[in-house]
Amino acid sequence: MDIKGKKALVFGGTSGIGLSTTQQLVDLGATVVAMGRDESKASELPYGATFRQCDVRNRDELTALFSEEGPFDILVSAATGGSRAIGKFAEMDLDGYMGSFDKLWGYANVVRLGLEHLTDNGSIVLVSGSPARRCGPGQVALSSVGGAVEALSRAVAKEISPKRINVMSPGLIDTPMVPLQGDERDAHYQRLTGNNLIARAGTPDECAQGIIFLIQNDFVTGTTLDVDGGILLS
Repeated sequence: MDIKGKKALVFGGTSGIGLSTTQQLVDLGATVVAMGRDESKASELPYGATFRQCDVRNRDELTALFSEEGPFDILVSAATGGSRAIGKFAEMDLDGYMGSFDKLWGYANVVRLGLEHLTDNGSIVLVSGSPARRCGPGQVALSSVGGAVEALSRAVAKEISPKRINVMSPGLIDTPMVPLQGDERDAHYQRLTGNNLIARAGTPDECAQGIIFLIQNDFVTGTTLDVDGGILLS
């Protein structure tokens, strides 16, 4: 796909990996609409991108947005959903575990309701995470949700061809989701990535490059692309 002149919708496009994806799509000549729940983040968008407030868990909002913005060629969802339950499953609050799946329900809503407005050779990219296939301590909920996202992509890919759907799976990425600052932030990432093949946190830009690859390469569908510093092998 030649991105120049295409229209792209990016959910979660105002922060972290989503914001970097918005920037790179704009740089490549796309018309980009970035969605988020927090209108105050609209000022952080690059010149050339527009903002729409939307919660991916609200199907009525999504239906109206897709009708107004369609047709489009590129659909990306990096929206994180709601809360994330952390800890041992045997001790986990089950409501917290269920709440972690807001990310999956959001993705399912975006794909299901967005498909009819996606052009025939359009591309969808979702964001998973390395715990889907390498579950660390306390990551049972994250692993479950990520695995479901990847399974959804593979199953849907068979139904929607020639439209394509893929997943980018990041490792530990330095994003605003971590509130720590300065030396404390550096120590946090050094501790968590010291055993990785590439012993540092990744950047949102590196993950966005993976998303751009999945958009541009017309011979890739139903695939999960790992941008994780080799964490699956560590």
